[in-house]
Amino acid sequence: MEPRCPSCLPWREALRHSRGSHAPAAGLIGRRRRGLAFDVETGPLHVVTGAFGFTGHFITRRLLSMGRRVRTLTRRIDRPNPFGDRVSVVPYRFDDPDELTRSLRGAAVLYNTYWVRFPHGRVTFGEAIANTRILIRACEAAGVGRMVHLSVTGASEDSPLPYFRGKGILERAIRESKLSYAILRPALIYGPGDILVNNIAWFLRHLPAFAIPGDGGYRLQCADVEDVAEIAVGASERPENLVVDVVGPETYTFDGLVRLIAGAVHSRAKIVHLAPGVARVLLRLVGRLVGDVVLTPDEVAGLMSGLLVSSGAPLGRRRLPDWLLEHGPTLGRTYASELGRHYSRA
Repeated sequence: MEPRCPSCLPWREALRHSRGSHAPAAGLIGRRRRGLAFDVETGPLHVVTGAFGFTGHFITRRLLSMGRRVRTLTRRIDRPNPFGDRVSVVPYRFDDPDELTRSLRGAAVLYNTYWVRFPHGRVTFGEAIANTRILIRACEAAGVGRMVHLSVTGASEDSPLPYFRGKGILERAIRESKLSYAILRPALIYGPGDILVNNIAWFLRHLPAFAIPGDGGYRLQCADVEDVAEIAVGASERPENLVVDVVGPETYTFDGLVRLIAGAVHSRAKIVHLAPGVARVLLRLVGRLVGDVVLTPDEVAGLMSGLLVSSGAPLGRRRLPDWLLEHGPTLGRTYASELGRHYSRA
């Protein structure tokens, strides 16, 4: 989708013209606020939710490379901190809004990656929505300068799919808040440490056949996690409110994406097409085999409905085939468990 304000167009044009270079682009990529020094000890504080997760890790890494002072909010304070003393760690305190507000005081920017992929046990979409509303109010009370919020392409309050509906509800909550904001809508994010692309590769490596729901002709776009991080940091330094899709330069059919990954990992698995209902049953059976949730019915429905495609020009400049060429030899060697990574309390 195009930005919702006419003043957003110049940075999209600048970004579009910069894609042939590895230098930071104007607009969302690589800009600094004038007159601000970003010293690690004394510069503005940037808070990232989930810096030990996938997208949050890359946003944090980029901020540190630029000399920013970084704090993370996380529910997994027991996890090893890969950034050492360069990133301070504070637990989410959704149960104590005053304490949450104190942890945000002095922050110039909050990068919000907090969400849940699917309900599990006591974790629900309703809880994630309620917690994010608490976080928004805490940012307002703490005087946070700007929120950069990661949503998803196809987010809509009217969606019949809870994942996309919840994202749409939160987009409205942010737009109606007192905060300056940038709402970024990536599609399928890939990169080192991702789950979905890695696990497609894992199944292609380890099973004799790979099942695709339906004809596989439905389209999707991907976003390199480095692009997402770069655009998120660039968006933090824009003065205007933004709602933009974040996708890479290519569009694939799902069948084409699977075959591209299969080629990168030299898979001999037979790619077969099954009726969606049969594929969903098979996904549940395979999920029991690996002790994980591979894809939910809502995710399959969203994919087949074309919700992972943007109608706007791509902001990302990195290409999936280039990334696969580099990472194909190691991609999918180990299964990445969603339950183990995000839902386990151990």
